[in-house]
Amino acid sequence: MYDYLVVGSGLYGATFAHEAHQHGKSVLVIDKRPNIAGNIYTEKVEGINFHKYGAHIFHTNNKTVWDYLQNFTVFNRFTNSPVANYKGELYSMPFNMYTFNKMWGVVTPEEAQAKIDEQRKEISGEPKNLEEQAISLVGRDIYEKLVKGYTEKQWGRDCKDLPAFIIKRLPVRLTFDNNYFNALYQGIPIGGYTQMVEHMLDGIEVRLGVDYLEHKAELDALAEKVVYTGPIDAYFNYSLGYLEYRSVRFENEILDKPNFQGNAAVNYTDRETPWTRIIEHKWFEFGKDENGNDLPKTIISREYSSEWKPGDEPYYPVNDAKNGTLYADYKKLVEGEKNIIFGGRLGEYKYYDMDAVVASALEMSEKELA
Repeated sequence: MYDYLVVGSGLYGATFAHEAHQHGKSVLVIDKRPNIAGNIYTEKVEGINFHKYGAHIFHTNNKTVWDYLQNFTVFNRFTNSPVANYKGELYSMPFNMYTFNKMWGVVTPEEAQAKIDEQRKEISGEPKNLEEQAISLVGRDIYEKLVKGYTEKQWGRDCKDLPAFIIKRLPVRLTFDNNYFNALYQGIPIGGYTQMVEHMLDGIEVRLGVDYLEHKAELDALAEKVVYTGPIDAYFNYSLGYLEYRSVRFENEILDKPNFQGNAAVNYTDRETPWTRIIEHKWFEFGKDENGNDLPKTIISREYSSEWKPGDEPYYPVNDAKNGTLYADYKKLVEGEKNIIFGGRLGEYKYYDMDAVVASALEMSEKELA
């Protein structure tokens, strides 16, 4: 009999399992996939650490979490500086002085601010939809070229038909800082995320290709307590209905050339290009292998937003009022369950960044293992 059965070997499951193991508890980790590490899984292809389930860039202001992960990996100095491609015109993201210079030819922060202020005046009164909200924040030029098409592809509908609250703010930097994240600590684990999770699970029994919900009774019998990191609605067999998620589809390609776009992420912000962005994985580690050698090939992933339907891979919870109410109802069902902890992005139905997942797991471990 194990002390803990941990369902899912992503960041939450791996963090909790590691902490329980450190406290002398017996732990069994299971995952329905053929690999560990959940959506942060990376695999080596052509010498490149390929982010199979989409780009993951670790960033945090939480020093405790940053220091904790240093036990399992060394992070490189990667900084996320995406580029926007609008019909062949390239713009620096997020909106900063490089962007404004390219858009309007302005050189000083005062000139840029004056241009934005002048364009924002187009909207008077309370914005009625996302289009009006965006123009009221950054003006029409930036909206038309850098917000509209990208947002419509992400949501699958016209900006005039999307509610204003989706974009509460659009960060405008009157500096030449093009670091996407406002984070003190940032980087990619050298050698990939899978290696980091392997180190977290060192000495712990892991069984892959095991579907917990299909074999729930026999698996529950193996442990005193379960830590479940799958979708909360699936656990209760969707008895109250389906929670909604955003889904993403990838088209991956290995190219026999050393450089496709010269940047890890390029967003395609026109409506006509069907994908939202292209990721070129080698630039997360500066185009080199672990010995510092240049890599002759490259891997790209075209990313498409898609409407989630039951059976699709769930990526992000849709944290709107309707889904929030349904989650609250499921949360009440949790109170009737014994010897189980729900955790992580899917188990807690929260749009967590990676650092928040680790923080949540550490907090739960402290409570549980004290």
